Amino acid sequence: MDNRIREILINWGLQDNNIKQVYGTVWQAGNNYILKEYQDLEMLKRNLEIINILDKTDIPVGKVIPPVLENKNIQYIEYGGNFYFLSQKLPGCHLAEIENIHDTAFKMGMVIARLHLAFKKCEENRIFWNNSLLDEMNGWVKKNFEVNGWKYITNEEYGQTVSKLAGLYDNLPVQLIHRDVHFGNFLFDGGEFSGYIDFDLSQRNIRIFDICYFLTGLLSEEEQIKITEGQWFEFVENVFKGYVNVTELSSEEKEAVPYVMECIELLFVSYFESIDDVSCAEDAYRIYGFIKKHEKIIWESI
Repeated sequence: MDNRIREILINWGLQDNNIKQVYGTVWQAGNNYILKEYQDLEMLKRNLEIINILDKTDIPVGKVIPPVLENKNIQYIEYGGNFYFLSQKLPGCHLAEIENIHDTAFKMGMVIARLHLAFKKCEENRIFWNNSLLDEMNGWVKKNFEVNGWKYITNEEYGQTVSKLAGLYDNLPVQLIHRDVHFGNFLFDGGEFSGYIDFDLSQRNIRIFDICYFLTGLLSEEEQIKITEGQWFEFVENVFKGYVNVTELSSEEKEAVPYVMECIELLFVSYFESIDDVSCAEDAYRIYGFIKKHEKIIWESI
């Protein structure tokens, strides 16, 4: 593995650096560079384009380092059928624990809001992939439940949940979103936010999706940072306080929050059931039930 990565890093003259595998498709070269591998070229290009635009708006992202080639417009290389790009390593690391819930949640709300404002600029000269949570709920998510015999939720209850979202959906602002907001994709240095990473799943969708996805993720048994249910409501309150400190949310968005959360969890139930991951499917259904039971408290928190 190291020899292959070193051969790839020759394209940047970094083959003699220390190499550390950070994730399955991510390596750190020396102290200052990150190499990322893709099989999907279009996903790589989308990520590069978003990073480049955000970098010009002074949003903290890892600046892309072009390979040493005659064609300076090329920002990636192909090797062995896969594709690679190099970026500067941002300062900081992922949060391992939370010392102050109010402060961390407020900061995350502001961080998500600032990213959304920057994403609006990304859309000015580029048409990004349009997606719709509601279409997914009425499409592949429902189809998977039907194929698997409605093990986790009845057809009637599912329809009721989706219809609540549908009643508000057309009034929910749509724009480019991150789509994978969790602490693993946000870096902190000395307790302060230091940068955004990983725009592989970015798409145009309802804006509120990012906030709801982040908050429901905190309830997952898979989440490394553990919080109690009581602490979660504090997170909800302060994430929204931080968000509206930067930009406004509409009344329709606030009303839709629990419905979006419920649909996100049903999406996960359907997905995990389709790949026979019973543990994660049950965890997502547990979160769905928790959100549904506490809709009133969620509204009061925001």
